[in-house]
Parts: sequence; C-alpha cells; structure tokens
Amino acid sequence: MKKGFTLIELMVVVVIIGILAAVAVPKLFGMIAKSKASEIGPAAGTYVKLQDAFVAERGTVVGNWNMIGYNMPTSQNFEFVGAISSETTALQGLAKTEGWAASNKAKLNDCPTGKNWILSVQEAPAADAAKGSPIKYTAEYNNANSANCSPLTPNFASIGS
Repeated sequence: MKKGFTLIELMVVVVIIGILAAVAVPKLFGMIAKSKASEIGPAAGTYVKLQDAFVAERGTVVGNWNMIGYNMPTSQNFEFVGAISSETTALQGLAKTEGWAASNKAKLNDCPTGKNWILSVQEAPAADAAKGSPIKYTAEYNNANSANCSPLTPNFASIGS
C-alpha cells in the first residue's frame, strides 16, 4: 500500500487556499488603509481643542498653530496644513474659513492622493454659541473624493460638533 496524497486531494487544498487568498487579501489592504487614516481623527480633534482654548482665552481665532500650541503631527502618510493667516482674526463675523486640512501622500484604497479632509472654522450662530463654543467647526471631505475617502474615517464628519 502506497502512502501519500492523491492529485485530487492536493488540487482541493490548492483551490481552498486560492479562495481564502482571494477573500483575505483585499480585506487586508482595506484594513491597512483604515489604520493609516486613523491618524486624521486625533490630529483634527487636538486642533479643535486647542483652537477652542485659544478662543476662550483671547476671544479671537488664530491660524498660527504655534500660537495655539498645536504641533503638526509628523507622519509618513499625511501632510497636515493650516490655512488661516498667521495672525489673530476677530471671531465676530468670521466667515467659513479653512483652518486645518490633511492630505494623504499616497493613494489609500480608492482614496486618491491630495487634500481630502478639511476642517473649516466660522463664528457660531448665537443660539449655538450660547450652548458651548463660539466657533462652529465644519468637517468635510474633498467633494470629488468624498465617496472614496469617507469610509476610511467615518467619524471625521462629527469632529467639532
């Protein structure tokens, strides 16, 4: 009697491994992209907290991150930028202005490179200011890429609200 595996048994094992690989590899790359994008929420949240503290203390908004104590996170995956001028800006009548943004340096799944996460600041309506912060933050995805980038950071849209 010969010992060993038949050709059919080996082929069945190869097919099963192929099916597992076809399912697991895309999931793996999706999880890698989500883990890279997980830097965005904490970086934006820190900016919101520090900007709120600065506004509470001084009554003005500032774009110079050093003035509010925000240290731009160092990242291999993203570049974080601020767009408000480096001087303080009066809060009264502040129109919607980009205050913080994140640009991914490499494509993450279907989310192309570029400025895809934007956090804008503006004076909060009087009713909202009475309840809390005098600043209203608006977290947005780059409109052209929102369908591709929003699944990576589903909680980004609720930052500052």
